[in-house]
Amino acid sequence: MDVILAGYNLDYETICEIVKRHPAELHHLTPETISAAYARISRSPKSVPELRAIAKDEIEKSRQFNSRIFFEMGHSSIAEHAVFNIDIMGVSRLLAEEIEKFRLCSYMEKSQRYVLLSDDFVVPKEICDARLDDRFRNLVQSQNKLYHRLYGKLRRYVFETHADLAEDPANHFTLDGWAKEDARYVLSLATQTQMGITLNARNIELVLRRMASHPLHEANEYGWKLYAVVKPIAPSLIRYTDRTDYDHLTFQELSKTISHISPPPENDSLALPGHEDPSVRLVHAAPDADDRVLASFMYMTTNMSIEACRQMVVSAHPSQKKEIFKSAFRYMKSHDAAPRELESVDLTYELILSASCFAQLKRHRMATLLCQDYQPELGVTVPRSVCETGMEADFLAMIRQVEDMYDAVKALSPLGASYCLTNAHRRRMTIKVNARELYHIARLRLDRHAQWDIRNIAGEMISQARKVMPLTLMLATGKDDFAACYAGIWEHDNP
Repeated sequence: MDVILAGYNLDYETICEIVKRHPAELHHLTPETISAAYARISRSPKSVPELRAIAKDEIEKSRQFNSRIFFEMGHSSIAEHAVFNIDIMGVSRLLAEEIEKFRLCSYMEKSQRYVLLSDDFVVPKEICDARLDDRFRNLVQSQNKLYHRLYGKLRRYVFETHADLAEDPANHFTLDGWAKEDARYVLSLATQTQMGITLNARNIELVLRRMASHPLHEANEYGWKLYAVVKPIAPSLIRYTDRTDYDHLTFQELSKTISHISPPPENDSLALPGHEDPSVRLVHAAPDADDRVLASFMYMTTNMSIEACRQMVVSAHPSQKKEIFKSAFRYMKSHDAAPRELESVDLTYELILSASCFAQLKRHRMATLLCQDYQPELGVTVPRSVCETGMEADFLAMIRQVEDMYDAVKALSPLGASYCLTNAHRRRMTIKVNARELYHIARLRLDRHAQWDIRNIAGEMISQARKVMPLTLMLATGKDDFAACYAGIWEHDNP
């Protein structure tokens, strides 16, 4: 067996400095050579290191080969071997949601929970075209001033309320973060952020097409600038970047078609009878979920067909079923992923959640997230700490100003209206997850370090799911509570 390092990421400035010192010898510094070499593996008897050496020595031939394999023969996967790291700065929080929609990319975004915000924000073209830019600037500046006032009061409140924790300086960063994360609810979605992303050339093409088709000018600009920095590095792998009718027109066509269907007479979608918390509703779960997962465990440990496994599960005693699950989970630790067999069952929820909460939930990209626009009609999420510090009236007064601005922009430039809203404003969405991904959500979002808003949402999701698959979710809890949950399940077992 041979395992050989073929390449790894380097900082771009380091690459430029090396090339500057050795311009003649290092003309081949492009990820296209890796793609070209790997594309030849299936058709060449040569070793992989030999193929990489050939690709480096014949860069133009490598590019021609990539073009033929990728664009003429349709083997798009070779572009996945060319990986880029991209710095993105000065984009709005609203655009960040669009940037991070792409499932197979990696992101790290500046957190409003940990960083005290400056007053940088985007003034979108749509609002400038509506000639409301001065009014918009004044509003966001007022929001930012209130943000800093809130932060000052909330910081004192947090340190006083948690005086025991505040005695240890090691906890000050966490306590300070609690003040920041609640103050941010008044911030505009136009607030600037920055992020680092890692993505391959195949995904870059998809991003470029989607951004070219996006209705927001800021998204179009992001696509143009992304293309400008990656095209010179890998021209043979990045070609299909123009707006497509499929991306640009499909939802317009859907909207027109659906508009001809009359809604039911009473369409109070906020009324969700039978649920104490209207913000979380389990709308579908796989029937007989525990049995389906058990059948998957049997399938992976026997030579029986899946039908035979399901029949065997039906005839098993409840105590036997529980023992099978305990065997599957016996050696699990808080850092272990749940077994893949849990992907056999799905759950779909409808959520009503704030922009702050969505900013965290959107990171679970393996889930299926279908989001509506932000809607002032859904109200706002006001942190309890804001109320307890006597700042609720100021907070809600600012929300009223924001919504007046939203109405003014929407009348003239509907596409720009969402920039006016805040982190407190809500949207409606559905999320489809399998039970394994729900474990991941529980581990991260029920942990004591998780932010309260998403912890509340995640807790209700798990609570409702446990009613339909109690065995499957017996260890679905936060990392900090995992040991106690585990001990409670095994407390009566013999050592």
